[in-house]
Amino acid sequence: MRSSFFHPLLAVGIDPQGLIQSIGLIGLFLVVFAESGIMIGFFLPGDSLLFTAGLLTAGLMIDGDEFVLAGGHIWIVALGCVIAAIAGDQVGYLFGRKVGPSLFKRPQSRLFKPEYIEKAEGFFARHGAKSIVLARFVPIVRTFAPIVAGASNMHYRTFVKFNIIGGIVWGAGLTLLGYWLGTSFPAIGENIELAILVIIFVSLLPVAVEFIRHRRNSKPKGKYAA
Repeated sequence: MRSSFFHPLLAVGIDPQGLIQSIGLIGLFLVVFAESGIMIGFFLPGDSLLFTAGLLTAGLMIDGDEFVLAGGHIWIVALGCVIAAIAGDQVGYLFGRKVGPSLFKRPQSRLFKPEYIEKAEGFFARHGAKSIVLARFVPIVRTFAPIVAGASNMHYRTFVKFNIIGGIVWGAGLTLLGYWLGTSFPAIGENIELAILVIIFVSLLPVAVEFIRHRRNSKPKGKYAA
């Protein structure tokens, strides 16, 4: 029986294994697509879902439940997740490009405000287009990043390049990691909640490293610096 303690930590109580078993392979791709660039998908699981998809593709027994995703064909799962992630971000970017500016200008809007555009432009100026890759590993942020990128007029070719990189690293990386761990360490199925929490923590490390690096580079230099 799963520990209810972990459920609130796993994407607002959404159980990744139960979700995948309910919606199947096509449903998995649709969830990845929705979370990558459609605003209604911000509450859906991301890292934990991809990792669990890899485990289930490996045919891992999780809490005594036997379920093999896509007949065990990991490359079908990984490729589908990559395509869905890239397509989702593309839709988010185009939506932000067309509708974003008007949404941000609405004074009554609590979700989209003009200062968000200014902050986004400043963020992209500091971190460059690689922010599109880093955003993949931050829940909620990954949903709104392509929309803000489009609304702030990030160069389309630049966005596409880093969107593809991010989609491959995130979509295939976490899925293949789950598959590899599932085939190499079958006992991981007995501690799936803890394993997912570790994966979420590790996936946030690139963002933390980039944040620390930026803070160090932004500090005043010279012997008179404080």
